[in-house]
Order: sequence, then C-alpha cells, then structure tokens
Amino acid sequence: MKKTKKQQMLKVLLYVILVAYALLTFYPFIWAVAASFKPLKEIVAGGMNIFGGEFTFANYEYILGRSENFSRWFMNSLIVSIIGTTINLFLNTMAGYALARINFPGRERIYWGMLAMMMVPAQVLLIPNYLIISSLGMKDSFTALILPAAINIGNIFMMRQFFLSFPKDIEEAATIDGLSRTGTFFRIVMPLAKPSISTQAVFVFMGFWNEFLKPMLYLTTPSKYTLTLGLQTFKSQNAGQRWDQIMPASVISIVPIIILYIIFNKYFLQGVRMDGEK
Repeated sequence: MKKTKKQQMLKVLLYVILVAYALLTFYPFIWAVAASFKPLKEIVAGGMNIFGGEFTFANYEYILGRSENFSRWFMNSLIVSIIGTTINLFLNTMAGYALARINFPGRERIYWGMLAMMMVPAQVLLIPNYLIISSLGMKDSFTALILPAAINIGNIFMMRQFFLSFPKDIEEAATIDGLSRTGTFFRIVMPLAKPSISTQAVFVFMGFWNEFLKPMLYLTTPSKYTLTLGLQTFKSQNAGQRWDQIMPASVISIVPIIILYIIFNKYFLQGVRMDGEK
C-alpha cells in the first residue's frame, strides 16, 4: 500500500516536472506569435507579457502585401523544399530497398562505405562542394541547393533497416500475381512503407526549409534568396530594429513545417502492421 502511494506521488511529480518543462520551452514560441500582432513600441518596451495593450494586423499586412521580397523568398523556399524532398523520398527509398532486397556485386561494400561517409563532417565538404558547383556553372541557381542534397545517407540507412524487416511473402505474392520488381516496389512496397517515408519527408523538408549556409554560399541575386537568407538580409538592412516586421515574417516561416507535421502526424503514431491479408 505504501509502495503504491509512493509510486503515485512519484508519477504526479514526474508529470508536474514534464508540464513545467513543456511550458518553459513552449513559452518563447507563444510570445513570438503574440509579439507579431503588437506594434513596434510595445515590442521594444521590454517585458515578456503575452497580452499587450494593442492588437494589430498591420505587421502581417506589411509583410504579405507591401513587402517586395518576402513573398518571393517564401515561394523560393517552398519550391526548393518541395522539389528537394520529392527527389529525396524516391532516391532514398529506392536505394534503401536495393540495399536490403537486391543482390548485386559490391552491395555490402557500398553499404559500409556509405556508413563510413556518415562520419565525415559536413563542414569538411563545404569547399569541395563549392568548387564543384562553381565549375559546373550552377551558382546562383536552385539547382545548387537541390542537386547536392538529392540523397541523404542517414535516410537511406533508415529505409534499408525498414525493408530488412519487410515481409518477403508480400513481394513473393505480388510476383506470382505477375508484377515485376518495379511494379512491386511502386504498387506494393511504397504504400506499405508510408510511416517510414512520412517520417523521412518531415525531416528532409525541414532540412531544406531551414537551410541557411548553402543559400548564403551559392545565391547572390536577392530575388533568388530563400526565406532563411532573406530574413537575415532583411534584419541586417534594418539593423535589427524592425521587430514588428521580423516577428510576423518569422512566424509565417514556420507555418509550412507545422502544416506538414499535421498532415503526417498520424503516420508517426501508426504502427507498421503488415501481414499476408494486408
């Protein structure tokens, strides 16, 4: 009895700590959203209060209407992120499936070589990548952001591990029904791999959307800037003083990630159940 009561108290204490930590980490985001609806004088007045004296949509009206470059930067990021994520999903998934299911000469060497490449810091490759992009004439283009990041070794490894546990009976049944390996992959395997592919999609999209270093290195024309680079440029030009414009722009920049997470959220929680009947 005493043990049960003690366990309950520890459980309550744990929940209190977790709730307090969640509020502590979530508060800056709530404050940023609230500040995006405040006039500049209230933002720079100091204080961390969420509710201000004046509520206004003027900040969003400026960013979405009168700002010349914000909409273009937003669309640039959207184009790069969607195209880059789509290419990644197909290539990473196909590569993971090939390493898990197809027997070909050098498969194990390729696999271990890829794992070794994961240990190479990305910073080491910055100069070689820059020189290659320059020599191919891809500077100041979206291709420089998409093509070098067309695959992700970590996601290939994740998909390989998923396909290793994928029931072979399903593929054999599809082969008996007359499907080729390509047909089996696109019509049977990929639909059943939705949870892993959805998880991959969220992380790859976030990687493209939040990328700052590569756009800074490769893009020189302001109209081609992505949103991260554009916001930094906007902040520098205004000496960091126009927080009434920076805050709504920052809030809008995270909307696509939130929407993507809401769409694919069920796949994070959905167990992968694959049997002969399915």
